Amino acid sequence: MASEENIVIARIVKARGIKGEVACDIETDFPERFESLRQVILREPDGVERPGEIEDAWFHKNRVILKFVGVDSMTAAEKLAGIMVMVPESQAAPLEDGEYHEFDIIGAGVVTTAGETVGVVTSLMHTGGTDVLVVEAADKREYLIPFADEICVEVDSEGRQIKIDPPEGLLDL
Repeated sequence: MASEENIVIARIVKARGIKGEVACDIETDFPERFESLRQVILREPDGVERPGEIEDAWFHKNRVILKFVGVDSMTAAEKLAGIMVMVPESQAAPLEDGEYHEFDIIGAGVVTTAGETVGVVTSLMHTGGTDVLVVEAADKREYLIPFADEICVEVDSEGRQIKIDPPEGLLDL
């Protein structure tokens, strides 16, 4: 498990029902993966990782409900709250040209087309429209940069760098 990076696909929020099911916030753009997914990695809040096996999965009210093998009571399910459900990076869903996994973007350096360093992407805000890069500068200032083709003119996911052409005033806020 430690030989490659793992990507978070869900976060267990709470127990659901009396048979050991858990309700999870979906952290993937590809929720259909839960229909056939069985082997996962569970990361405890303290960072400890262990294998997990999904017995059943279904969707309810914008969440995925998971039933894990060996978790057969509400009490056992309650102990899973806060755990991240992950898969190895090698199981990441394939993307079209111009699409990126969140883990490819977070941690990337951001520079302007003029070569000025802006900072590092610390998170990605999903707004329902254009996603927004949260970029932290060296002086701890935070910039919110729309992840739009017109602004983010070059994304080098392997080189971990995003080149931006910011409209006037964007970096003055």
